[in-house]
Amino acid sequence: MNKQLEDIKAIREMMEKSSKFISLSGLSGILAGITAILGAAFAYFYLLRDPSLTDYTRNQELIILFLDALVVLFISIGFGIYFSWRKAQKQNQNLFNRVTMRTLYNLSIPLIAGGIMCTIFLLRGDVRMVIAGTLVFYGLALINASKYTFEEVHYLGITEIILGIAAAIFERNGILFWTIGFGVCHIIYGFLMYKKYDLKKE
Repeated sequence: MNKQLEDIKAIREMMEKSSKFISLSGLSGILAGITAILGAAFAYFYLLRDPSLTDYTRNQELIILFLDALVVLFISIGFGIYFSWRKAQKQNQNLFNRVTMRTLYNLSIPLIAGGIMCTIFLLRGDVRMVIAGTLVFYGLALINASKYTFEEVHYLGITEIILGIAAAIFERNGILFWTIGFGVCHIIYGFLMYKKYDLKKE
C-alpha cells in the first residue's frame, strides 16, 4: 500500500514538473516586496509628499519617478531569476524549459500592454493613473500566468487588481495602495510560499 502511495506521489510530482513552473521561490517575493517598499519610500519622501519642496521641473520629477520604478523592477527581476535558478538547481531542473517559456509568455502580454499604457499616462503627467495602471496590469499578468504555476499566484493577481482599482478611486492614497500591492502583498505572499513549498523541499 505504501509503495502504491509513493508511486502515485512520484507520478504527481513528475506531472507538476512537466506542466507547471514550480521553481518560483518565495524568497524572491519577499525581497521584491522589500525593494518595492524602499522604492516607494524614496518616491514619496523625495518627490511626492510635497513637490514644491524640490527644485525639479515637472518633467524632471517624472524622469526620476520612471528611473526609480525601473530600478525597483530590475532588482526584483534579478532576485526572481537568482532564487528561481537556485531552487531549480536544488531540484535538479533546468530553469529555462518549455513550461518556463509558457509562463513568461503569458506573463509578458499584459505586462507589455500595461507598460505601454502606463508610459502614455506618464508622458501626459498623470502619475496617479500610472500607479493604478501598474497594479491592475500586473494583477492581470499574474492571473494570466497562474495556470502554469502555483495557485496562490492567481489570488495574488486578484489582490493586485483590487488594489489598483482602489488606487484609481482614492487617488490621493495611490502611493499607499501601490506600496501595499507591490510591497506588503509580495512579502506576505513570499513568506507563505517559502513556508509551504520551499522549506519542505529543503
